[in-house]
Amino acid sequence: MSTVHIHPSRKDNHPSTEYPGLTNEFQMEHAKKVEEVRSVLKEAGEDTLKALLMIDAVQRLGIDYHFHGEIEAVLERLYTKFNMSDCHNDLYELALGFRLLRQEGYYVSADVFNNLKDKEGKVQGKISQDIEGLMGLYEASQLSIKGEDILEEMGNFSSQLLNAWNTNDDLSQARIVRNTLGHPHHKSLARFMAKRFLSDFQGTEGWINVFKELATMDFNLVKSIHQKEIPQVSKWWKDLGLAKALKFARNQPLKWYMWPLAVLPHPSLSEQRVELTKPISLVYIIDDIFDVHGTLDELTLFTEAVNRWEYEAVEPLPDYMKTCFNALNGITNEISSKVYKDHGWNPIDSLRKSWAILCNAFLVEARWFSVGHVPKTDEYLKNGIISSGVHVVLVHMFFLLGHGITKRNVEIVDDFPGIISSAATILRLWDDLGSAKDENQEGHDGSYLNCYMKENPGTSIENARCHVMHSISETWKLLNRQCLPPNPFSSCFTKACLNVARMVPLMYSYDGNQCLPSLEEHMKSLV
Repeated sequence: MSTVHIHPSRKDNHPSTEYPGLTNEFQMEHAKKVEEVRSVLKEAGEDTLKALLMIDAVQRLGIDYHFHGEIEAVLERLYTKFNMSDCHNDLYELALGFRLLRQEGYYVSADVFNNLKDKEGKVQGKISQDIEGLMGLYEASQLSIKGEDILEEMGNFSSQLLNAWNTNDDLSQARIVRNTLGHPHHKSLARFMAKRFLSDFQGTEGWINVFKELATMDFNLVKSIHQKEIPQVSKWWKDLGLAKALKFARNQPLKWYMWPLAVLPHPSLSEQRVELTKPISLVYIIDDIFDVHGTLDELTLFTEAVNRWEYEAVEPLPDYMKTCFNALNGITNEISSKVYKDHGWNPIDSLRKSWAILCNAFLVEARWFSVGHVPKTDEYLKNGIISSGVHVVLVHMFFLLGHGITKRNVEIVDDFPGIISSAATILRLWDDLGSAKDENQEGHDGSYLNCYMKENPGTSIENARCHVMHSISETWKLLNRQCLPPNPFSSCFTKACLNVARMVPLMYSYDGNQCLPSLEEHMKSLV
């Protein structure tokens, strides 16, 4: 069997990283600790379970970017023998191995889980008491793709048993079970969950202490980089002047910066995080122009100007729209020049096209609202995926990263590929669950829930929300498949698309005070 998977270390060339505000002594100690952990990983040798536990730990602690070579060596060995039925005597080892291989782009068949059934096709009773194994099984089920009935069955089976066990008197174990059910690793952001993992980790293995020490040092190191980036973002936003010129629009540069911070976690991508905050900010600002301020005639003129991208088309616009377009034009030219300088490709046509597609989608929604039209769910979602802004952001990110820029890949990115549309669908559906409105926004956004309930008279809001959650789950299966070979994109871009979907619950889980408590907690800890 040929090995088909992503090689992160080959596809992604990350430059060396400068760590501002940290002493040479700290940086030397950090480098020493990295090598210490590297030695521990190599010493795991042929002990497969121990090696997998270590890989899981470094990934959950967000320090795996130091050890791509060591991780790949272990997974290569595991992959060659994984489909042999006689090497899966331990449920937890089976589930963990499957999850780690899938996460890193190796396609392994879910049929290995058929071994958990007896001759009558029922799940073997003995595994129902293996809490650690059941948690591993639930985690593995999060990487299912469409058609993998056995993995969906195992996910439901483990979820039911873990939910029932959640009331156990062992409070520490019950908390770990709750965290697993609420925040499975594949659908969570590792750096945001690292502290919880540290407090939950159970075991007497000496190596975990070395890992914890590196994670603590790494956390401070990465935090120093973020603290350098935030003033750059703040200065850029202030100098841009849109907060003063468009007082009706949102003014949240730190929140917008949290997107690239989450989506591009590698410390070396500092410049890309700062640059990516700029188009993200403009997506929010233009959304507010369409949603809360512009008249339909003005919005039509603005959309035409973005499609034509000519100064003659800008002249009829009101002043506030001219200001916005000038900012958009400046940022687009600036990023295009940077990409051309760094990677030898001028992306200006792709960037302009992405903004035109976004504004066209915004205008469709504005026209629906102006006449009180509630579209069919399919029509709404097809347009809403575009108006989410995810395509615009990921097109910019593709070029800023500079991995695999070829004529063919540019055509794929321009054409809204599945890996982008799936992430956008998850964002749109989650946003439209409608748990609360965005801060201080009284806009004209539609809602998938409204469309669904009109299309299905008599449906309760609870059933409609269940339908949306099921749709999100099904879209995750599509995204999981799109991250496996054949996949034209680099590991970094692929994982960034996953991180968009992972970030969504944090960005759209409002409380009763229209705040985002989980996001705010992570913002304080990371910056």
